[in-house]
Amino acid sequence: MNSSIKLNDYKQQIANLYSDRSANYDRGDWHPRIARRLVEYAELNSGQHVLDLATGTGMVAIEAAQIVGTSGRVIGIYISAGMLDKAKQKARSLGLNNLEFLLADAEALNLPDNSCARIFCSSAFIWMSDLIAALRLWHQLLKPEGLLGFHAFAETAFIPGVVAQNVLKKYGVSLLLNKPTGTVEKCHNLLQQAGFDEINIKTETDGSYISLEKAKQMWLNLSSLPTPGQYPNPLSKLSSEQLLKAKNEFDAELEQLNTKRGIWNDATVFYTFGRKPKSSVN
Repeated sequence: MNSSIKLNDYKQQIANLYSDRSANYDRGDWHPRIARRLVEYAELNSGQHVLDLATGTGMVAIEAAQIVGTSGRVIGIYISAGMLDKAKQKARSLGLNNLEFLLADAEALNLPDNSCARIFCSSAFIWMSDLIAALRLWHQLLKPEGLLGFHAFAETAFIPGVVAQNVLKKYGVSLLLNKPTGTVEKCHNLLQQAGFDEINIKTETDGSYISLEKAKQMWLNLSSLPTPGQYPNPLSKLSSEQLLKAKNEFDAELEQLNTKRGIWNDATVFYTFGRKPKSSVN
């Protein structure tokens, strides 16, 4: 596996962010649960070749490798070496010899066309810099009748981001976050534009209560870390005075939402699938 790859500034920030998160990424049950669900919907079979894009700590890749068996093959790719190290450790502990992890960019892949029966992108699609271009590339890599599956999240999902979007509008800042894939219609249109058919999107309501303190802490992430699909971070155009004022408004809106149980943090998931047509010609 390559020890390094050339990344632009946006991608390098993402790689650094997730390398920093790698030690704790597997904590909790939400990410593993929705990863497992994505694989279940894809109805994998023994012997299939699978590509897991932005594999993270290998949740989807490991699940898929156990299903396709020794006659199948799974490749997990990611731009974060730290996350891949964690994924490889997990795969070794399970004795999975049909699974390979590669340091690579999901938007700049050098893999054979028409080579994969299934392609997954779990919890990472909105981080792509060009959604349509990425989908078209992945379409090329699929075999005819092959299936692509990815997670998307509702526009209402992750309340700190929703509140931040509303506050920042007043300051002329448009924060995308889940918006590009935030409805079933948007997901359908993206797949259709990229050449997929038999589009199937399953909506599952999800979420939990979070503390007011945890919700407020998200401002630091929004203001200082990379933001999905946008570079540089759009908050960087604001002055320190504007940022402070916006943060105070952010905190005040969250306080209005707080209840005895905390703040409801919607996490509605769209399990989004599209198939490459049998007659498709790249």
